[in-house]
Amino acid sequence: MEAPSSHTRIALGSQLIHCPDVLTLGVFPNLEDYPSWKLDMILKAQKIYFPTSLYADLFQIMGKRIFPGVNTYRFMGDKIKQTILFQLQGLPAPRTRFYFGPKQQNSITDDFSFPFIAKKPRTSSMGHGVWLIQDRHELDIYLANNHPAYIQEFLSVDDDYRVVVVGDEVVHSYRRIPAQGSFKANISQGGTVSLENIPHEVLEIGLRAARVCGFDLSGIDICQSRGRLYILEANMKFGTKGFQFAGLSYRNILNRMVSEGRI
Repeated sequence: MEAPSSHTRIALGSQLIHCPDVLTLGVFPNLEDYPSWKLDMILKAQKIYFPTSLYADLFQIMGKRIFPGVNTYRFMGDKIKQTILFQLQGLPAPRTRFYFGPKQQNSITDDFSFPFIAKKPRTSSMGHGVWLIQDRHELDIYLANNHPAYIQEFLSVDDDYRVVVVGDEVVHSYRRIPAQGSFKANISQGGTVSLENIPHEVLEIGLRAARVCGFDLSGIDICQSRGRLYILEANMKFGTKGFQFAGLSYRNILNRMVSEGRI
């Protein structure tokens, strides 16, 4: 069987495995595990889709174009780095501070009044690792299990939105409605989806946040409180239930955008 041409579009991760215009080579941590023809394709490729966090920085150093871009991997799951980037880029975000040791943590209740939000600073998603801290006892429990501490002001949220950006386009957006009695609007936490009347300003700020941060594959979480919009975080690994609710296929959207040269 003749090996594919070096001009064939290739991916490492499995997200485009059903895309007819892309050959998915798989992810191996050891280069010697790739057959020689696959390794040759990787070395000769000008662009590689879904390189994974293992190879994204390496391919960038080699001068290869990748999708998603390297920032998508560098900031994935890191709430502290994301929040600092939002601040540096002048994006509206809730007041947030980080506390890296016991001495710093002693000043939390000087900086914030109860209730406030505490989050697991890294590798949490789908609403896990987010707590509403209402008293000193709950704060002590949080601090015993989370280092560093990520503390954020509690906002009275009027609306919560997810804006999904792929490449340089908003491909989906929806309002997330918390389950009764919950302050979390995540669908995985019992929240529901509404597709009606998504304000244009929400789409604009979601796309602007993705652009200035270099997040070309992300679900940007945005809330509205007392008439103001706030960027909460960017999810590079996001669920697709919001797409399913709208009768959309996330994978088909990706495939089409690749085939049309939009990513």
